[in-house]
Amino acid sequence: MTKSALLRRGVFLFIGAALMSVGLEIFLVPNKIIDGGITGISIILSYLTHVQVGLFLTLLNIPFLFIGYKMIGKTFALSTFFAILVMSIGTSLLHPVHELTNDPLLAAVFGGIILGIGVGMVIRFGGSLDGTEIIAILVSKKLPFSVGEIVMFFNLFILGSAGFVYSWDRAMYSLIAYFIAYKMIDVTIEGFDESKSVWIISDSFRQIGEAILDRLGRGVTYLEGEGGFSGDNKKVIFCVITRLEEAKLKSIVGELDPKAFLAVGNIHDVKGGRFKKKDIH
Repeated sequence: MTKSALLRRGVFLFIGAALMSVGLEIFLVPNKIIDGGITGISIILSYLTHVQVGLFLTLLNIPFLFIGYKMIGKTFALSTFFAILVMSIGTSLLHPVHELTNDPLLAAVFGGIILGIGVGMVIRFGGSLDGTEIIAILVSKKLPFSVGEIVMFFNLFILGSAGFVYSWDRAMYSLIAYFIAYKMIDVTIEGFDESKSVWIISDSFRQIGEAILDRLGRGVTYLEGEGGFSGDNKKVIFCVITRLEEAKLKSIVGELDPKAFLAVGNIHDVKGGRFKKKDIH
């Protein structure tokens, strides 16, 4: 990894961990609202023991540094350690700061947004601030449940416990915060400008490919294919577009070959190649 790439990763890990600190100490913790995973457990323990939440987040995540090192690698472990360190210091510095709102709904919404962006940024740049998924991966090897199902059960248990520790209305606010944070993590990791991959099978592949290049400004690649039923050789057009260009691409294909096979899928990241848009007319 080059020095510039390392610096970029460090900057975004710092920003992500700092945002998580803000979401916790300025919005969620003072209003007795929790999130899922290790974060939720840490908030509850902080409330019961009157110890700062950052200490529990650090202590509970330390075991997953070693597990993550073995499962994912050294870079992941170091990135996670750096993010946890920044987050812990950030929560300590922000702990004396007064919360921005006493309205639990506002706290749940804005706390969830800020927390989700922060956690998503850390994940996107190779780290982690919650060992829940690592637990789920280990447990799923011994139980007939998927990783996603285990994470869901785990978080429902944590969010439900907020009803016993605080009150049931706080548990419901916590569910709102968790849902918003979950969606913001996805948006942050995948990006707002989501790309789409397109596969087209048509006898008019050359005309369709040239039309996509000329009228949409996107490069195409012709792949060799073979029909599983007929055994005929087929040309497969592959290209990557943005979601705003999907309707125009379908219009082009429908105009040149209404019977063409067309498949469109979501892509989270596009790097390299010639994805940059060309001039169109």
